[in-house]
Amino acid sequence: MSISNPRQVFSNPLIPFAGTILGGLLPEEMVLIQGSVPSGADRFQVDFTCGSSVKPRADVAFHFNPRLNKKRIVCNTLQKERWGSEEILYQMPLKVGAAFELVILVLKDKYKVAINGAHVLEYKHRVDLNRVDTILISGAVAVQALAVVPPASSPAAPASSLTSSASEAILSFRDLLESGLKVGRSIVIKGQTSPNANSFCVNLRDASGRDIIVHLNPRLAKRVFVRNSFLSECWGAEESDLEAFPFAAGKYFEMIIRSDTRHFRVAVNGCHQFNYKHRVQDLSAVRQLEVVGDVTLMEVQMT
Repeated sequence: MSISNPRQVFSNPLIPFAGTILGGLLPEEMVLIQGSVPSGADRFQVDFTCGSSVKPRADVAFHFNPRLNKKRIVCNTLQKERWGSEEILYQMPLKVGAAFELVILVLKDKYKVAINGAHVLEYKHRVDLNRVDTILISGAVAVQALAVVPPASSPAAPASSLTSSASEAILSFRDLLESGLKVGRSIVIKGQTSPNANSFCVNLRDASGRDIIVHLNPRLAKRVFVRNSFLSECWGAEESDLEAFPFAAGKYFEMIIRSDTRHFRVAVNGCHQFNYKHRVQDLSAVRQLEVVGDVTLMEVQMT
């Protein structure tokens, strides 16, 4: 499918992936995932969730789980840490080693799923659509592009548009930190939030990109600054306590992340905000810096 004007795009996201849906999902929107199933893959999953909390685990409004080894697709909902009844499609339109295009159409009462242009299944809402604000992807899958497409978009531009300027507005920066971090080193991020900014995040990942050692996620719409880590394919406990929210839409900011022996110390615009206790003790494991979301970067440096 070729589309124009996606409102949010993630290009070549690292798996496992967790992305905030800016403004949540709306009826008649589509979530488009272009990817491939690697050789030897057994299963993967796409989850529409209500936040990313682990303790307690965030509700999963829609769990889409192709199990290639069993030639079936399992769909379900998790509420209050309990799975509901599974809905199973005993077919497998995906092929190991092949590319695919997955489209999830969001309607007022259900999700409609198509793979490679063919309708596959429908799943009625069990959780209020207004609560869905995060997409999680994990398992044996490679994703080239993930897009949230508003109803007004129509077939027009080439598929490559998914990884052009729109993705640059979402994935603002990614860099390798060859020697990792050390006690006493700081990362300085200078930028400006978008005029209608909803959210952005700073991720410090390991060399593989699978683990997020530090996830810093200012959510401007809710005036909440979430901190967390994604380790061994699992989110930890969220931290969000803050005396005053330091960001505003359309405004310049300077964030400093300083590592000491026990914590990451985070300051914004010259004011200390919080300490985040190390959940990975070896700071040299931090090898990638990623900035994603509604922000334009002016300068990123390590001191």
